[in-house]
Amino acid sequence: MTGPVVVGFDGSPESLAATSWAAREAERRDCPLHLLQAWPRPKRGAPEQHRPLEQLLAREAELRTTVTVPVSSSQVPDAPAEALDEAARTAALLVLGSRGLGALRGFLVGSVSQEVLRRAACPVVLVRTGEDEPAGPVLVGIDLTHPMDEVLAFAFEAAARRSAPLRVVHVWSPPVGSEYMAFDAIGGLQEELSAAERTSFTELLEPWRARRPAVDVTADLVRGSPTVALVDAAATARLLVLGRRVRRTLLGAHLGPVAHAAVHHVHCPVALVPHA
Repeated sequence: MTGPVVVGFDGSPESLAATSWAAREAERRDCPLHLLQAWPRPKRGAPEQHRPLEQLLAREAELRTTVTVPVSSSQVPDAPAEALDEAARTAALLVLGSRGLGALRGFLVGSVSQEVLRRAACPVVLVRTGEDEPAGPVLVGIDLTHPMDEVLAFAFEAAARRSAPLRVVHVWSPPVGSEYMAFDAIGGLQEELSAAERTSFTELLEPWRARRPAVDVTADLVRGSPTVALVDAAATARLLVLGRRVRRTLLGAHLGPVAHAAVHHVHCPVALVPHA
């Protein structure tokens, strides 16, 4: 998707970190950067608050001196979830600040943050506090049971823009019930399943390696829990890329367990990319 990099800003340390990361990403993409501040209109009789807008304009002016791409900002009188959801419809990327190890704070609070992550039309990146992007590879977790073109395209582009290696991880587990099989049968089944998973994994990545020969790709097939394996692997990554299925249930849009764990426990920036 073409469009600006949009970043939520509320003056908190988390949103300052998010604007710094978003500014570097906008330069990598050579696209405009837009700072968005959601500030609902005060109730009748309540005093107007000018400081949030002053902080927004000051941050915009500061970033204009550090990047070469166009920088703009806007304050909208909407609830944060509504403002971000609307911005995501035309943005190339949505960037938010996050404390991690708990709910998002500041620009988004509690259930509002979860709703934006579940339904945003564009990729969303969560950024922790800190000035510099960590060193290490771009890490992407993939699921062989679903189409992953959008996720892999994002990950390969991210690695190429950073001149960074790309680590592609697929985590698999033996089928439920295999623990009750005889030992010899278990060993044979796991060997057969592992070979089948590796073949599918290799076939999935071959065309992407051909399209991006300059990207140094490492492919790891890991047996275990996807949640644990990917959170552990992200400890040495500069960016974790995960897919978020675009689906609706009776309870609304769903954020899977791996994405949920990454949002709360991974320290590097986390990108959630919507896919079919």
